[in-house]
Amino acid sequence: MRRTWSRTAFCTTCAFCVVCATWAYGAATPAKPAPVPSPRPHLQVQPHAQEPVHNRLTPEEAAAGWRLLFDGGTLAGWRGYRMENVPPGWSVADGTLAFTPVPRDAAQQRAPAADLITMDTFADFDLSLEWRVGSGGNSGVFFRVAETQQAPYWSGPEMQILDDAGHPDGRNPKTSAGANYGLHAPAEDVARPAGEWNQARIVVRGPRVEHWLNGVRIVSYELWSDDWRRLVGASKFGKWPDYGMAPSGHVGLQDHGDPVWFRNVKIRESARRPPGEAHRSLVKEGVVTLPS
Repeated sequence: MRRTWSRTAFCTTCAFCVVCATWAYGAATPAKPAPVPSPRPHLQVQPHAQEPVHNRLTPEEAAAGWRLLFDGGTLAGWRGYRMENVPPGWSVADGTLAFTPVPRDAAQQRAPAADLITMDTFADFDLSLEWRVGSGGNSGVFFRVAETQQAPYWSGPEMQILDDAGHPDGRNPKTSAGANYGLHAPAEDVARPAGEWNQARIVVRGPRVEHWLNGVRIVSYELWSDDWRRLVGASKFGKWPDYGMAPSGHVGLQDHGDPVWFRNVKIRESARRPPGEAHRSLVKEGVVTLPS
């Protein structure tokens, strides 16, 4: 039978009580485990930052009058230009509104271009979206598009979407990313490289238009002005008299034959104006006649 000694017992039976008591206490008490060294700081696993939520409005945006044009899951609210349905090539992919070129036949000839437009029309508004292209990619965002013409670019001005470094149009400022295509060059180059997301904004108030890219206002111009008429007349758009003249119209996304992705597409319309006010600038220019 194992005998257990107490510290008191040692004091009465042993001349070396301090030594024996220390020995007995240490023998009866389990040794403390050696401390485990903490991992080196650069090897510690940090918690992931919260991923941003795309294609949703914040309560503040909803209260300010913004609404989504793309919900991240469907193409509700969109259709092809002068079509009833969404044309081939346009789809939802991983929460983005995506275009992928579709071959037409066994010879791999590309199908005719089919631009996408909103079902609704807009006059004055703020349009906000993010876009991304691959290497050499080309696309665009149209606004105030009228379906009376053969193609959206016959009537609707375009904010250029482009990989400036990989596409020939990037060598000309007037056709580079963010430009009012062919007419007004960006004040500075703030476009991000192919494969990265760019945040774009188009602000339209009557004849006044602004293009914003990645938080910077890079282009501003005035529709229907003498300067506008001069620039249009000297460009390829001069053969289309309705170019940039509509007081309202569809928002369009361009099929230029290259893959392109969009997300967080939203719009905030300006307060509705009294009947005829949207046309007054045009009337002053002699472009249209007010309805009776």
